[in-house]
Amino acid sequence: MSDELVHTNRDELLLEVKNLKKHYPVRRGLIRRSKGVVKAVDGVNLFVKKGETLGLVGESGCGKTTAGRTIIRLLEPTDGEILFNDPKQGWLNLEKMERKQMSTVRSNMQIIFQDPFSSLDPRMTVERIIAEPLEINKVVSGAELHDRVTELMKIVGMRPEFRSRYPHAFSGGQRQRIGIARALALNPKLIICDEPVSALDVSIQAQVLNLLEDLQRDFNLTYIFVAHDLSVVEHISNRVAVMYVGRLVELADTEHLYYSPKHPYTEALMAAVPKPDPRRRDRPIKLPGEVASPANPPSGCYFHPRCRYVKDICSKETPPLVEVEPLHFSACHFASELKLRGVT
Repeated sequence: MSDELVHTNRDELLLEVKNLKKHYPVRRGLIRRSKGVVKAVDGVNLFVKKGETLGLVGESGCGKTTAGRTIIRLLEPTDGEILFNDPKQGWLNLEKMERKQMSTVRSNMQIIFQDPFSSLDPRMTVERIIAEPLEINKVVSGAELHDRVTELMKIVGMRPEFRSRYPHAFSGGQRQRIGIARALALNPKLIICDEPVSALDVSIQAQVLNLLEDLQRDFNLTYIFVAHDLSVVEHISNRVAVMYVGRLVELADTEHLYYSPKHPYTEALMAAVPKPDPRRRDRPIKLPGEVASPANPPSGCYFHPRCRYVKDICSKETPPLVEVEPLHFSACHFASELKLRGVT
């Protein structure tokens, strides 16, 4: 990420990601010789302000989840910089830190997983699940640990008397609340929300989203909210980043991105948002072809084979992520010229 991308007071930032890459080698044959790489995340640049929610959207397989997990070093990055503004140690480059060093900042970065059924150990009680990060980091023990688990269960709307039950005894929404309590245990500053409501019923989704908003307000949390449901992202996010085949193609505040997109791919996403009014019959944008393979992406702009505004330069030169309007960034050669349709 160039310095021009951040047009704000750096003290207001919690996270900066510069040219983040996560590549997986493709190995074949008896000796497992490398035949290429899958570019799951290919040069992502973004910044996150303290106390905000940054939505991260795109089609399935675009690298959203991989980017989120790489940012907090659940996956090791291939290249790039991950700069985290730690409250005690100041700005740290997480990409350069050894595993032992990471343990000193790990408590400030947590994750809420997508699947509440597989993210909880079925052999552990609710109390052990929530207490585990507190025990590992030696924060509290004994009676204090018991009280802290009780407090966390009340915070997320769970009855403390359920502490001795196992995950199979709860619904999907209740399991996700347990996962949220576990993420909150160490008082983190940044939480990666990896599609936390996609596996839940619509009515339960609203409850969990309201809980996340309440927690953000009460504890001054910062979220990176990974999702593919654009209506959910619009509801909860302050700003939105759009990914396509491992690259960031647009970044802006929610209102500007939804109603005045500056990238053709974002325009197509907005056209796919269902309209609550049955009298509206807006024409959808049908993209030709298939999503490019991250193992063999096209030259130039990755979106150019499907773009209806494509010109010769699009297949030859990779468009940089530039500021088209104040704090509205787009990776399109013609972002300042095109008049694109947003959500109507």
